[in-house]
Amino acid sequence: MKQKLRRLRPPRSRTARLAAALVFFAGVGVLLWLHGPSWQGIADAFAVVRWQWVVLAIALNLASVVARALAWRTVIRQATPPPHPGTMLVFSAFSVGLFANAVLPGRIGELARVAVLTRKLPRRRGLWATLVGTVFAHRVFDLVPVLLLVLYVVRTAKIPAWAITSLLAFIGVGAALFTFAFVSARRQIGSSIDGLGAARRVITMARQGLAVMRTPLGAAVAISLQIVGWVCQLLAVWTALRAFDIHAPLPAAAVVLLLMNVATVFPLWPGNVGLVQVAIATPLAASYGVAYTHGVAFGFGLQAIEASVGIGVGLLFLAHEGLSLAMLRVMPTADQAEMGGEDEDSQPDTRHARARVPG
Repeated sequence: MKQKLRRLRPPRSRTARLAAALVFFAGVGVLLWLHGPSWQGIADAFAVVRWQWVVLAIALNLASVVARALAWRTVIRQATPPPHPGTMLVFSAFSVGLFANAVLPGRIGELARVAVLTRKLPRRRGLWATLVGTVFAHRVFDLVPVLLLVLYVVRTAKIPAWAITSLLAFIGVGAALFTFAFVSARRQIGSSIDGLGAARRVITMARQGLAVMRTPLGAAVAISLQIVGWVCQLLAVWTALRAFDIHAPLPAAAVVLLLMNVATVFPLWPGNVGLVQVAIATPLAASYGVAYTHGVAFGFGLQAIEASVGIGVGLLFLAHEGLSLAMLRVMPTADQAEMGGEDEDSQPDTRHARARVPG
C-alpha cells in the first residue's frame, strides 16, 4: 500500500507540475466545450449588456473595498500602538492583497497586506505578527454581515428546503465562532511566543489581532464598516443583474452573492473560474427562471466586474509600492511570522526583498 501511495506523489519538478496543470485545464476545457453551456448564447448575452449599469456596479464594488479597508484600519488602530498607518497606506495594502488573492492561489494576499504595511512603519518587536492577527480579526468581523445575509436569504429568497436547513446550520456555526473569538479576545495574553509550535503561534497572533473586541466602540465601528461593504457588494450584484437584462429581485442578488463567496472560500485555482459561474447560474435557473446559459454569462460578467476593481486598483498600488508579482509569490506563511521574541533590528536588510521579510 505504501508503495502505491509513493507512486501517487505529485511531481516535484516545476516543469512537470506546469505540464500536469496544462493537461488538467486542457481536459476541463474540452469537457466545457463539448458538454458546457451554449457559447453562442453566452456571446449573445454579452451583446445586450447595458454598460451604464456595469459602470455603477464597478463604482459600488469600489465603495465596498473602501469600506472594508476602513474596517481593517479600525482593527489595526486598536491592536497596535502608535504610530498607526495612514488611511491611504492601509487602502494601498488592502488593494495589493485583493490583487494577490485574485491572481495567486492560497490567499497569499492576506500576507501581502501585512508586507506592504511593515515596509512603511517603524520597526518594532512583534509588529509583523500583530498585523497578521488583525487580518484574522478583520475576517472574523465578516461573520456578522455574512450571518445577516444568510438570514435575509432564508427569509426572502426562493431556495429549496434542504438549503434552508444548511444555511441555518451555518448560522449556528458562525455565531459559535464569533462568540469564541470574542471570549478569546477578552483574555489577556503575553507578546512572546518563543518555543510555541506553528499552530499555537498562529492562534496567539490571531488573539492579539482580536484586541479590537476589548473596546466595544472600536468593534462596533469595524463591524458597521464591514456591513456597509457587504451592502455595497449586494447592490453591485443587483446592478450587474440589470446590466445583463436579468430583472430578478434583490433576494436573488443576495443568493448570488452568498453562493459566489461560498464558491471562492477555497481557492482551488485563480478566481475558481468555472466553479463560480456554475454556482451563480444554477440557483438563477432553478428559482428565478433565468436561462442557464444566460446565468453563466452573467457569472462571467459579475466576476469580471469584481476583478476589474481588485486587479485594476491592486495593480496601481502594487506599482506605487514598488512591488512585483514575483515578490508576492514568496510571502512567508502566518506561522513563520516573528512575534516579539527576536530583535527585529537584527533582521536582514529588506531593501531588495522587502516583500519577503517582515519589517
